[in-house]
Amino acid sequence: MSNIVNTGRHPVVTADLELLTSHYVIPWDELSGKTVMVTGAAGFLAAYMIETMLFLNETKKLNITVLAVVRNREKFSERFSIHLSRTDLLCIEQDICFPISESRPIDFIIHAASQASPKFYAIDPVGTLSANTMGTAHLLELARNKKTKGFLYFSSAEVYGEATHIPTSETDYGYINPLEVRSCYAESKRMGENMCVSWSHQFEVPAKIVRPFHTYGPGMRLDDGRVYADFVNDAVKGRDIVLKSDGLAERSFCYLADATAGFWMVLLCGESSQAYNIGNPEGKISIRDLAGLVAGLVRDEALTVKHEQRQASESYQPSNISITCPDISLAKNLGWKPVTSLKHGFRNTIRSYQL
Repeated sequence: MSNIVNTGRHPVVTADLELLTSHYVIPWDELSGKTVMVTGAAGFLAAYMIETMLFLNETKKLNITVLAVVRNREKFSERFSIHLSRTDLLCIEQDICFPISESRPIDFIIHAASQASPKFYAIDPVGTLSANTMGTAHLLELARNKKTKGFLYFSSAEVYGEATHIPTSETDYGYINPLEVRSCYAESKRMGENMCVSWSHQFEVPAKIVRPFHTYGPGMRLDDGRVYADFVNDAVKGRDIVLKSDGLAERSFCYLADATAGFWMVLLCGESSQAYNIGNPEGKISIRDLAGLVAGLVRDEALTVKHEQRQASESYQPSNISITCPDISLAKNLGWKPVTSLKHGFRNTIRSYQL
């Protein structure tokens, strides 16, 4: 593989990849010559993990082979259109709710396949929970049989439910009602975590867990249904920002490049059977204030923030949680800390959707 960087990437993405591969002290050489399987490969978080490896092949000649597992090859082709001629990126079309048959050796597995958007929780709760449970079981068995060097499970801050402490550490669990349809995501993520711990305990699968808090950045779907994606969508299209709640809920937002570095740090440096919060406590802001921040980033348009009632017909399942903020002490102990401010991160995000 040539050390010439793919010029088809958006400049914002290239700058992100330069940041996360050079600023953070991550043992990238452990990936040299290895085969890495990534599920949910066309998804928001997984795609940046793949972009990282392709960039490392270009700049450090690590010769990583990426096996990208997707349910829909067309979405893969759309997301990785500038990389389709590469020989280090291979697409596997497969529903992970069925066992994966793979003859090649696999050194690392990154399991990020999941329906993370709240708009799916009401219309497809069974599909939502299946990827987090049945899919996780199949992949852990694959990791066991392949004797992988590392397994990374993408959980979620949703496992905390109504957290008992703010900032929330990895042991501060709160109430989740299993009889609510919206709990299909949080409860199945919890079960997936226990599967990782169980396979690690019984079969010595080196499974590690990340719990991303609200992550934003280039490549997120603007029709995702989550409020910050809606705000960016409005900004990109030059429309007034629409707020469909009182906006008093507070969330901690972490820029994608920072979060991706955290994911890699956990996979390559973290402890098996341990969960790590990946988020930015310095990025805590109310939804109302975030709307104003995003509106103010669009220089050529005088955008304002409008309030509208959410329609009863909308499938989005709102959260009852008023505040989320991570305690990232465990991840800091590995050497990771986010460095991108909210203003810079959201400005980059908006730019990434513009030519």
